[in-house]
Amino acid sequence: MAKNILVCDDAAFMRMMIKDILTKNGYNVAGEAENGAKAVEKYAELKPDLVLMDITMPEMDGIQALKAIKSSDANAMVIMCSAMGQQAMVIEAIQSGAKDFIVKPFQAERVLEAVKKVVG
Repeated sequence: MAKNILVCDDAAFMRMMIKDILTKNGYNVAGEAENGAKAVEKYAELKPDLVLMDITMPEMDGIQALKAIKSSDANAMVIMCSAMGQQAMVIEAIQSGAKDFIVKPFQAERVLEAVKKVVG
């Protein structure tokens, strides 16, 4: 059965790119969120197998959203996405329970490798 993935990024074209990579490789994009607050909402509603979460977003950033999701579901699988040079945030994300992180600009292979590692 295809894994359901929630894609969270404030940039519509980034969500589209990720969605494209995932669907072409047999994954199901269950939903999308354009900010952290929506991501938390959608997670509760969709219960996806995995969340791909951007760190820098309006309303609630990815780290806050990650913490909120993990507090409601300790088993949540989240992979963070960040632009280069956000090492401190990446470390905080991993300490907060993220399973992996992908650096932007995305390489399709890297996205798939991270997703396979976390959800198979």
